[in-house]
Amino acid sequence: MKIWIATGGTGGHVFPALAVASELYERGHKITVSCDGRVKKMVADGIPNSARRVHIWAAGVGAKSRIKQIWALFKIGVSAVALIMRFAFNRPDRLVAFGGYASVPAVFAAHVWHIPTYLHEQNAAIGRANRFSMRWVKTLMTSFKTVSGIPQNTLTRVIYTGLPVRKDFMDLAAAPMKHDSKILVTGGSLGATVLDDVVPNAILAMKNKKIFVTHQTRPENVKKLQKFYADNKIHANVVSFIRDMATTIADSDLIIGRSGASTVIELETIGRPAILVPLAINPDQAANAANFEKTGGGFSIPQDKFTQKWLTATLNDLFDNPSRLDKMAQKAYVENHAVKMIADVVCG
Repeated sequence: MKIWIATGGTGGHVFPALAVASELYERGHKITVSCDGRVKKMVADGIPNSARRVHIWAAGVGAKSRIKQIWALFKIGVSAVALIMRFAFNRPDRLVAFGGYASVPAVFAAHVWHIPTYLHEQNAAIGRANRFSMRWVKTLMTSFKTVSGIPQNTLTRVIYTGLPVRKDFMDLAAAPMKHDSKILVTGGSLGATVLDDVVPNAILAMKNKKIFVTHQTRPENVKKLQKFYADNKIHANVVSFIRDMATTIADSDLIIGRSGASTVIELETIGRPAILVPLAINPDQAANAANFEKTGGGFSIPQDKFTQKWLTATLNDLFDNPSRLDKMAQKAYVENHAVKMIADVVCG
């Protein structure tokens, strides 16, 4: 079959799409992946050798400026028309969309030509682009068992598959805890100022001075944090990018970070306890963190309550009780068969 995979403009959309693209390619299908300009290199580097990449002209419509919103809608409309024309001459047999506004034109074009369409929602609260696209899709696949915001009249078309993760995470699924007193601090690709402000001082105030910290931050903050940790004789590796995130998570006893869907599912796949601080302006992250906390695998703490005093007390309690960290890791672990399940649904 010819399968078109439509993805959005962030890694959270792209990496799951690429994992499924690889699986479908290995099953012998012809793959095309569409994306917008923000992630075209990421897609080009990650797609199977003979797969095609198509650039979509699109932008998010969440800007406050009315002019920018209209311009974004214009881009999406133009891309939808272009794909309708493209599908008239080279029609895929299936379309799989992974959310984001860059996936909307492909979903609409597939609807016009009655192409079976499958949509995946990464977060525990459905995003605006996916909610808009739901009217045109055959099946919505979800990362979490409970997802808020799905229109009531579409619930019969929803199935739980989990979120696809890269093979390196699958290879470390349920890896045993090492108890090396290692903490991973990660604020995502842009870092997180609140983590830089709170975590170093909280670790400094801990009773256990043998903690080793891997701290991912913005490039401009690396030297400042390196100096802080060195001056206070805290063993730390401060970096702006972590190339092997799967191994770094598996080597850690505790992760402190944001709660994007990919981060949460990666923690669940390997099985690691975490303190999650959702981005204050992002309801999706709050929903993801709440779902993780319900498993017993960690804490969801609002940014305004994420203080040095609270964090120091929490870290002291956890590292004084390694058996508690073990239990949290066990509760965090969730078997991940998402890639196979999604491929089976699409090919079924």
